[in-house]
Amino acid sequence: MDSVDTLYQYAWLIPVLPLIGATIVGVGLISYGEATSKLRQPSATLIVSLTGAAMVLSFLIFWSQWQGHAPYQAMFEWASAGDFRIEMGYTIDHLVALMLVVVTTVAFLVMIYTDGYMAHDPGYVRFYAYLSLFSSSMLGLVISPNLLQVYVFWELVGMCSYLLIGFWYNRKPAADACQKAFVTNRVGDFGLLLGILGLFWATGSFDFEIMGERLTEMVNIGSLPASVAAIFAILVFLGPVAKSAQFPLHVWLPDAMEGPTPISALIHAATMVAAGVFLVARMYPVFEHIPTVMTVIAYTGAFTAFMGATIAITQNDIKKGLAFSTMSQLGYMVMAMGVGAYSAGLFHLMTHAYFKAMLFLGSGSVIHGMEAVVGHDPVLAQDMRLMGGLRKYMPVTAITFLIGTLAICGIPPFAGFWSKDEILGATFAANPALWAVGWLTAGITAFYMFRMYFSTFEGSFRGNDEGIRRDLKRAQLQKMGMSLGPGAMNPQELTLDEAHDHDDDHHAHEPHESPLAMTFPLMALAVPSVLVGLLGTPFANYFEAFIHPPGEVFEAAEAAEAFDWSEFALMAGSSVAIAVVGIIISVLMYRTKAIDPKAIAAKIPFLYNLSLNKWYIDDIYEVVFVQGSRKLAKQVLEVDIRIVDGLVNLAGLVTLVTGEGLKYLENGRAQFYALIVFGAVLGLVLLSGVT
Repeated sequence: MDSVDTLYQYAWLIPVLPLIGATIVGVGLISYGEATSKLRQPSATLIVSLTGAAMVLSFLIFWSQWQGHAPYQAMFEWASAGDFRIEMGYTIDHLVALMLVVVTTVAFLVMIYTDGYMAHDPGYVRFYAYLSLFSSSMLGLVISPNLLQVYVFWELVGMCSYLLIGFWYNRKPAADACQKAFVTNRVGDFGLLLGILGLFWATGSFDFEIMGERLTEMVNIGSLPASVAAIFAILVFLGPVAKSAQFPLHVWLPDAMEGPTPISALIHAATMVAAGVFLVARMYPVFEHIPTVMTVIAYTGAFTAFMGATIAITQNDIKKGLAFSTMSQLGYMVMAMGVGAYSAGLFHLMTHAYFKAMLFLGSGSVIHGMEAVVGHDPVLAQDMRLMGGLRKYMPVTAITFLIGTLAICGIPPFAGFWSKDEILGATFAANPALWAVGWLTAGITAFYMFRMYFSTFEGSFRGNDEGIRRDLKRAQLQKMGMSLGPGAMNPQELTLDEAHDHDDDHHAHEPHESPLAMTFPLMALAVPSVLVGLLGTPFANYFEAFIHPPGEVFEAAEAAEAFDWSEFALMAGSSVAIAVVGIIISVLMYRTKAIDPKAIAAKIPFLYNLSLNKWYIDDIYEVVFVQGSRKLAKQVLEVDIRIVDGLVNLAGLVTLVTGEGLKYLENGRAQFYALIVFGAVLGLVLLSGVT
């Protein structure tokens, strides 16, 4: 047995190593909470080291797969009853190797970053335990060999996201956000479960390839209607719709920003939201033979990409702006899967994971610097209207954020250009209408990302403007329903300290650069954000040669011959051109101030409010589902009280009355009982005589 085979036999350690760290620290917190909470650096070192070891193993497996090692699968029987058997285990192929590298590298850098960001948080050790458990769950999902095992880890990932989004559970917005994420994902997961059961009923297997082959055969011979197969597949797709924040189950993602920024980077860049796209890729053998499902996937992704971008252009919270950006970019990936651009969608998943993780961590660095000026209040520390000019104070953060901005805008030669261009090119060949939506979205993306960059890092620093801070706090109080009525103090006299109920420990007039623990991950992520796209250039597409749809054979020579420079120039030129237009408009609005954004908003109030209010989707859900379910619950309660309880109470009353009456008749005297019998007989005689 050579060393390579040994490596594959121990590949199960990749998800288990982070699990060991989470278990050790978690048991310590449960058993000896106070003592374990004080072991901050040892706990962090243990978890980061174990995640680092998992990352090294992932790179070794990736390199082995790159060199042409055959896919590897290890299975064992988990449950059996007669002919029914369920197998569990792990599988290693090209897709798994890629996802292992992406997840472990981002998780490792996020954990290093966490040491700086959460340095003063009392829940430091608990946060590391959650991070490690989350990483383990995601890695377990990635190596799952069948749909049933994917579902098990899918739910574990959801549980960890609930814990991490609501990490600061004593803050009401965080508690509400984690519940919203949990409930919304349950809707998608219920559809996923129904789809899994339906596919198993039809095919008798949870294996992706077998399900695809049997389902296609059954539809072709007519033993299963195509419409039923499509319903099963769409139900499965509901899981990715929720996890990857696709319309209409996207509403949880922006609220999830209430969690600490490191988990925003981990959840919303490379792991949980990417799990949906990963599952679509895994289910590709099933989906690709059902045109209706592919169409639904493509249009869902295109609409989500456009909607997320149009909402992001008016967001002032830097993290929520990035959240809607993530939603939009995930839409690109889903659209790519729907039009058959399998490798393009996964290529964008990889490039996006690195530059979006860097952007989220960059926003955390900005928030960390702003808190020195405005205090630990997310309303103030995350609002771009209080930022500006931070490039002077935070040069490393500014440069890396600019790199991420150029990458997501699709400016060559940054990573996002190659992956987004490949998606747009494939979409144009399949459906020009969807290409038009993606092309327009690319321009909007460039606009809102540079709006974010200019508002944060250029111009003059606005963090000490008491007027803006007071307005933001007043808006927050009004949003919370704490109206400043006629009897309240004059709004002009409302100070920052009076506007919130926790200690405001700002002590500086200028922000500062973050410590090395936070800037090092930013610099490390900047490298793949620039270079990783070179793996997938259309004239030497090493990525597609490595990642291609199951069952297809990729010939590099044929692909090189098929490459058309004129077509590439047209597609790439059009996408770069619309991005440049978006950047120019952003420069005119937010850098040179040649155009007043407020004047534009005043001219198109409907569109501005539509974007600002997130297309009113949350408001509609509030009325239809939240208030509707409450009204329904009240009506059910009325029925329960008046009818169900009424019948039960009536039965009890009848029993009580009859019992009370009978106790006077049951006195134990034989003469009295004989008199009753005589009376009954006499009554029967008289009754018979009358009739």
